[in-house]
Amino acid sequence: MIFACGLSFPEGPVALADGSWFCVEGGERNCVTHLSPDGKARRVVAKVGRPVGLAVDKDGYIWVAESGPPSLLRVTLEGKVDVVARSCDGEAFLFPNDLCLGPDGAVYLTDSGVAIKEFVPEGKIRPDYLQLRYDGRVYRVDVKSGKVRKLDSGIKFTNGIAFGPDSALYANETLTGMVYRYHWKEPGCIGPRQTFGNVIDPKGPSGWRGPDGMAFGADGNLYVTVYAQKDVTVLGRDGSVVKRIRTQGSLPTNCAFGLAGQRQLYVTEYEFGQFEVFDVGTDGLPLFT
Repeated sequence: MIFACGLSFPEGPVALADGSWFCVEGGERNCVTHLSPDGKARRVVAKVGRPVGLAVDKDGYIWVAESGPPSLLRVTLEGKVDVVARSCDGEAFLFPNDLCLGPDGAVYLTDSGVAIKEFVPEGKIRPDYLQLRYDGRVYRVDVKSGKVRKLDSGIKFTNGIAFGPDSALYANETLTGMVYRYHWKEPGCIGPRQTFGNVIDPKGPSGWRGPDGMAFGADGNLYVTVYAQKDVTVLGRDGSVVKRIRTQGSLPTNCAFGLAGQRQLYVTEYEFGQFEVFDVGTDGLPLFT
């Protein structure tokens, strides 16, 4: 089922209590968009640079991973945009990509670790992308002070991020297909990077592909959109592949569960600029706000 179409490079879907949705759009639009509960009407909340990820906190603030210029933004429902962070201890952000709220109320942010102008010159992924130097990072950002702390680095294109039912933090690596787990030690502190699972289908296409956004279901499974593999790969609690949900478009970018009781997964997709919807038999794991 298609929930909404005619979008420009949509990502960062978030369901609101009234059934409407937020997402970000790239391309020529570059905005935070509010979609009506039926997906037919839309409103531009704010124009930004080149947004990629989105999360909403308990106070209604919209947090945006902004890749151009690289920064973390806080946007109000009225469209006011504030830059919360651009760097960590003097080290500039390169490519903020995705984010989520943690149990401590902080924003957890991935940075793919390569400048966007180097990765996609003239709007296309460069053919020699394997030769680039990637220093993907995971950050924690205090929402009150704006203080940024680097939790991990050296990842080959960090992308999706989510907290799991075990309270561990999960982040993925697009270039290798890996999903990593960091055990939660105390507020703001995580353990070392551990291998959890891999979403690459050995029978899939060649070229750039790998995990993008992801979300946990209440069933404990991790639903991972796999860009250019044309699927959402579902990983079980042990990290093994449970199934692959085929998408209509070949470039799924992110996913989020609908409201409680719907048992549906909403997937944003680049090729056709749409939200695809799948019955998955489970609601989503409640998000931290």
